[in-house]
Amino acid sequence: AETDKSRSHQCQKCGKSFSRICSLRRHELTHPAEEPYQCEHCGSTFSQLKTFKLHLHIHAEETSSSCDQCGRHFSNQSSYRKHLRDHTGPYQCDQCQKTFSYFSIYKIHMRVHTKEKPYCCDQCPKSFSFLSSYKRHKLSHSGEKPYQCDFCVKSFTQSGHLNLHLRNHTGEKPYDCDQCEKTFSDLSSYKIHLRVHSGEKPYCCNQCGRSFSQLGNYKSHQRIHTGEKPFRCELCEKSFSISKTYKQHVHTHTGEKPFQCKECGKGFGRLSNYMRHLRIHSGEQPYSCDQCGKCFNISYSYSRHLRVHTGEKPYWCSQCKRLFTRSESLKKHRCVAVEDESSTVCKQEAQPSCSPADPTNNNHQQPVQ
Repeated sequence: AETDKSRSHQCQKCGKSFSRICSLRRHELTHPAEEPYQCEHCGSTFSQLKTFKLHLHIHAEETSSSCDQCGRHFSNQSSYRKHLRDHTGPYQCDQCQKTFSYFSIYKIHMRVHTKEKPYCCDQCPKSFSFLSSYKRHKLSHSGEKPYQCDFCVKSFTQSGHLNLHLRNHTGEKPYDCDQCEKTFSDLSSYKIHLRVHSGEKPYCCNQCGRSFSQLGNYKSHQRIHTGEKPFRCELCEKSFSISKTYKQHVHTHTGEKPFQCKECGKGFGRLSNYMRHLRIHSGEQPYSCDQCGKCFNISYSYSRHLRVHTGEKPYWCSQCKRLFTRSESLKKHRCVAVEDESSTVCKQEAQPSCSPADPTNNNHQQPVQ
């Protein structure tokens, strides 16, 4: 009988021992194969993790590659071949003819045309074509504003917005118009300004046909048709369709005059009034009559002057039906009527008419349309 010492080769699955290794190997074939580790490269299977890992090194040595152009190392041929495309550019977009040195950048660019938006916000329905845009958007939910101005307390979610803001402090205006010498601190304002010279008005109202050079003006105009007035004054409950008009109205309550003339110190609640005032100091007269050559610094004076040539008399007395070119002339006429006791007293204020007045009309409660 064989001793326990002579049976030194033991089966790991059933515990049976054998004196010779070849006998153990034959015995092991009687057990069902259990090899949970399979190689994805060649299909070989292994019962032990240690043996499986040793086998993988064989493929790693076969498939690992280094890029000759940039030195990057890749663990498999698939990644290596994909990387090589970045060095075999340029890649040209067949939609807009732009070219790219790297295939990966080219693929990202194509989303501009395909409208693919793989990055979806988990807090709102918005989605984005680019990872950078998605990350910036996430800050709007968190309220985080990591970019802070060193000159004031303002902070921003994007570094680009901070850089634009800094130009308010530095006065930098890197974009120059070569047609009128105006300068701008940001590219978008510069591009919008160029439409003044080109006459381009890309935003067209589909209800009345009116066109606009700026998207903001187009959206404000749309409220004329919808009747929407989202800007409401908390002090008098008046509502406004345009933000700018609302802000100007608020100044009537606060008395604030944010636009101050550096020449004479006079303040204005409205930017338009401030700009008109500046022409007094600069001597600018942008409104020129093409019939007599006279120039004016405000549009109202120019429009009033044109009546000399057209003969238009938009102001009329509701009592005696007399027509006037200027509102001042009508008011002066009222004073004469009061002094003359034999005449009917004119109580009506000056009323501008949108079209030539009709003095024969019996209804003078409103301007003649």
